[in-house]
Amino acid sequence: MKIAFDVDVLAKQMSISDMVHKVADWGYKYIEQSPHPRINPFYKHPLFSRECEKEYRTALQRTGVEISSFIVVYRWSGPTEEQRQHAVANWKRMIEIADAMDVRVINTELSGDPQQPEICNGMLFRSLDELMPYFEKYGIRCEIQSHPYDFCELNNETCDIVKSYRSDHLKYVYSSPHGFFYDKGKGDVRAMLEYAGEDLSHILFADTFNQTLDCRYIVNPPGCCATIHQHLPLGEGDVDFAGIFESLRKMDFANRTYSVGGESIACVSMFGFPEKMEVEAPRAREIIEKELLGK
Repeated sequence: MKIAFDVDVLAKQMSISDMVHKVADWGYKYIEQSPHPRINPFYKHPLFSRECEKEYRTALQRTGVEISSFIVVYRWSGPTEEQRQHAVANWKRMIEIADAMDVRVINTELSGDPQQPEICNGMLFRSLDELMPYFEKYGIRCEIQSHPYDFCELNNETCDIVKSYRSDHLKYVYSSPHGFFYDKGKGDVRAMLEYAGEDLSHILFADTFNQTLDCRYIVNPPGCCATIHQHLPLGEGDVDFAGIFESLRKMDFANRTYSVGGESIACVSMFGFPEKMEVEAPRAREIIEKELLGK
């Protein structure tokens, strides 16, 4: 199992080189490269100039850190065909970048419109049909998570989308800070992880509050349509991490290796509080090592 750090909280604060060195300082061997304005920006075409690539490669070489995975967020579920076509073009370029950097895992979201679920579902399958040959050609494991305010927010339904392809190139990401959306506020992590089963290849670790409980979040005016969640340090919210770790040990998640993309990935995905990371980033890594690797 690769234990990675999602560098979103750093990318806004420092250069790529400093970002990589900071992750190394915190004891991580792997980076999960979330959307970055110079590499894989949200919704837009990938960039990654020669200068950017050189800076990244140099920092990786000097620290011994590796990229476990890229995160991309594109409108491959539309809802318009023009959006979908742009997203597929973005995907194809990102697959080439991942291949050049010897990264075999790209994880993503459904990225659709919750007001148009039927159209977005059809658009997603159209995009997957078009992209599967590229995943196969380049040996890429594509991993999908559902996300708050998407056309599908549910764990089991998204798992079923992944499982329907019966492909080693398509797997599932469980994001712990999204879990209360995944089962409409129950937070039954054991049941959700069990349902994902063998298709679970990646888990994101961060805490959040249960948005269905009274006054966990306060939004004005009362009753307005809003989707809210957070990526807090572990232990600061309502997520059942004891249940998550127990379930992952039961399924021997730490020792899973897949024919495409290699090892399973556990990624620390805490945002919003860069001032806490000097303490919380190493602490989260140590918790995962203790709970899943017995260190």
